Amino acid sequence: MSNRPNHVEIDLSALVDNLNQVKQLVGPGTKIMGIVKSDAYGHGLIPVSRTLERHRIDCLGVAHLHEAMVLRAEGIGLPIVILCGLQGSLEAEAAVEHDLTPVLFDLEAAEMLARLSREKNRTVGVHLKVDTGMGRLGIPHDDLAGPIRRILGLKGLCLKALFSHLSSADESCEDYTLIQIHRFRDAIETGRALGALLEHNSLANSAGIMRFPGAHFDMVRPGIMLYGGLPSAAFRCPVVLKPVMHYKARVLQVREMAADRPISYGRTYYTDGPRRVAVVSAGYGDGLPWAMAEQGHVMIEGKRAPVLGRMCMNLTICDVTTLGGVMPGQEVVFLGTQGNEAITGDEIAKWAGTISYEVFCALGPKNYREYRS
Repeated sequence: MSNRPNHVEIDLSALVDNLNQVKQLVGPGTKIMGIVKSDAYGHGLIPVSRTLERHRIDCLGVAHLHEAMVLRAEGIGLPIVILCGLQGSLEAEAAVEHDLTPVLFDLEAAEMLARLSREKNRTVGVHLKVDTGMGRLGIPHDDLAGPIRRILGLKGLCLKALFSHLSSADESCEDYTLIQIHRFRDAIETGRALGALLEHNSLANSAGIMRFPGAHFDMVRPGIMLYGGLPSAAFRCPVVLKPVMHYKARVLQVREMAADRPISYGRTYYTDGPRRVAVVSAGYGDGLPWAMAEQGHVMIEGKRAPVLGRMCMNLTICDVTTLGGVMPGQEVVFLGTQGNEAITGDEIAKWAGTISYEVFCALGPKNYREYRS
């Protein structure tokens, strides 16, 4: 147990429960790529990846080579897909040497990788990124035949899959997602007609997994749902996901405040009567979103306490008038559960006008992390 006033607690058993929900949704015939990019959404790249590996996930997805190299250095033997591709010949050499699977989105990178793999007398598996409507990385879905022919003709490469991304699967209107699914299916047919096996085709993110069975194809890519978050605040989740990250701080001081007293910077809040307030040991400098302060809550003694005034860099002030005997040193929960109450990343995101992804990615790396399973 850390003696620091603030810490993030990562519940790895909740991660496993969420993975099992994915398995039930997709069935045994569909492979699962666990997305662990950006330090596993702030939850810790190595502990999360080791847990997923122990529970028989099929492969891992990272954003860039350096994350894959950390995983290999720590003994992770699973297939690792580099979602944002390779930057230059040195990264390509490392991908060949360490048996990594890059996502390719241009022919120049494919030719470079093929040449380097031939020089080492190896064959590198690759996924080809197809733009079905995200408007980000990839080769246009209606201009695939030529690039696929070229890649199939490159010795040293094995085209394992086509790869695309859903832009709007969390939105209530399904039309655009159905168009993307149709385009991706056509892309696979094009590739297979040209002689590519394409055994690991992947389109569905967390929202696609939960809402669109037709988007599952050969492999799905759960990200936010592994960590107990939703693709968007209004998303209707068909399964029970457990929060993996909890953020806890401490009460530093409890004060009795008279009526009409200003609280924190800018005097945006004045007490509307006698108030008992607690000054808590965490603020926006610890990764909490500054914008949550005007409507956010924390939990003390298993009950909610509203945040008063503007959040400070390392302090937050909250109203504990109705909570009885709150004392310095008591635990304060900003994210997670306490007693029968819970504050989720999606709720914090709603207060702050952001998304739970950003909440997790901000809190995790900035705080000491404790793990339990």
